[in-house]
Amino acid sequence: MGTQPLTVLGSMEPGFETVLTTEARAFVEGLVRRFTDRVDALMAARRERAPGFETAAGWDFLPETAAVRAGDWKVAPLPGDILDRRVEITGPVDRKMIINALNSGANVFMADFEDANSPTWANQVAGQRNLMDAVRRTISFEDVRTGKSYRLGAKPAVLFVRPRGWHLRERHVIVDGRDVPGGLFDFGLFFFHNAKEQLARGTGPYFYLPKMEHHLEARLWNDVFVYAQDALGVPQGSIKATVLIETLPAAFQMSEILYELRAHSAGLNCGRWDYIFSFIKKRAEDRSSLLPDRGQVTMDRAFLEAYAALLIRTCHRRGVHAMGGMAAQIPIKDDPAANDAALARVRADKLREVTNGHDGTWVAHPALVPIAREIFDAHMPGPNQLSKLREDVVVGPEDLLRPHTGTRTEAGLRHNVRVGVQYLEAWLRGNGCVPLYNLMEDAATAEISRAQVWQWLHHGVALEGGQVVTAGWLHDVIDEEMARIAVEVGASRFEGGRFTEARGLFESLSTAPTFADFLTVPAYALLR
Repeated sequence: MGTQPLTVLGSMEPGFETVLTTEARAFVEGLVRRFTDRVDALMAARRERAPGFETAAGWDFLPETAAVRAGDWKVAPLPGDILDRRVEITGPVDRKMIINALNSGANVFMADFEDANSPTWANQVAGQRNLMDAVRRTISFEDVRTGKSYRLGAKPAVLFVRPRGWHLRERHVIVDGRDVPGGLFDFGLFFFHNAKEQLARGTGPYFYLPKMEHHLEARLWNDVFVYAQDALGVPQGSIKATVLIETLPAAFQMSEILYELRAHSAGLNCGRWDYIFSFIKKRAEDRSSLLPDRGQVTMDRAFLEAYAALLIRTCHRRGVHAMGGMAAQIPIKDDPAANDAALARVRADKLREVTNGHDGTWVAHPALVPIAREIFDAHMPGPNQLSKLREDVVVGPEDLLRPHTGTRTEAGLRHNVRVGVQYLEAWLRGNGCVPLYNLMEDAATAEISRAQVWQWLHHGVALEGGQVVTAGWLHDVIDEEMARIAVEVGASRFEGGRFTEARGLFESLSTAPTFADFLTVPAYALLR
């Protein structure tokens, strides 16, 4: 086909020209040309490894990297503004949400181009423009519906940005006739426009990196960072990145991932919801790995407890932060008793994290920031707990593979259907951060929902009470739950939404003969 320059296929809405400048396009094109072949090769390697994960015997720590795990090395020192990360808040790159998150009182705000964001062309480019304004502290928002004005406060949170994972593409931009890796597009635009400005303001270009399965994928990100810093004349090591350990294969390579990024590492994070999804996905054919209802898969037991403890030990041995997981609860304004119970669960979860040795935690809603801060302030007087080495922790493959015990119920399956369908419907309308049943759901929890339904159907699970999950019965359940959703959201909202498409995608993924790796890939084809 030959060499063809970067071409933007998406519409140029007002303001997009400030993001998609000639210089920015050239920078992204350079990234794409240099690294896309490696992205493709690493995605092919994932597919080649997949059959080996079908039984417990296929899982172990890599023998070829034993020297890395045993070695006496540390990551590079961290900048002062990210030594204390006790409370972090996350959310999409929506303008109002960015302002609220930066003003929330959290130490860090992670602006998310991935799981909390539906990757419409408008969301991706407008999100970049919003972050450019946020970095320069000129961001504002006028809510025409309420008349309220939003501005940044005097002490905004430190900004981290999460680009899309290596498996996702950006179809609105092509180079040499092909769409480009979404992660390179997201990272490239943000870094080009903001890295020097952030450094001039006493902070730096900080990132969260999602969905990796192998340390060579971390090596690729490190090489991207080195190239980008050289290309713009930014000092090497300015970039700092925290890796979300949210896939089961990555849990077996935590040390190796830190090692690959050691000049740019800001630690690891327990991406708990995607990690549960990955546990189901990677062991989908293994009946011994079946999990109970999602609500029973908690961080204080089984494979989740083991992975969190190993993450803390691994990070602290290397002198870098071990971040805790997300509290997805949102305030329940019309039910004080239920709200008190939800907040009690948040407190217990954060107390577990800080006493285990985590250096900080995530929340999904600004109302949870003071609660998380109170717990961490009471038990972590210093900026972090890097000195808490957790040398008592011994975790083997069997610990990382141990499923939770519990019950699998019809109510749990029906809840999965309602969450999965409603999340997908919102995602197809361009909203990737969706409040459902008093939790803030994102793509990860929708993935858990459809993955669990698929696995229960695939193995013909008998639920509590004796009902066996079959395709015919599941179809009837989905019919019934669609009727319930219609009542819950109202007839006009239901008829005017994209529920039919969302139901079709959820059901096709849940009943397919083989497990689809990500629901966001086929869903992306349906985005307008």
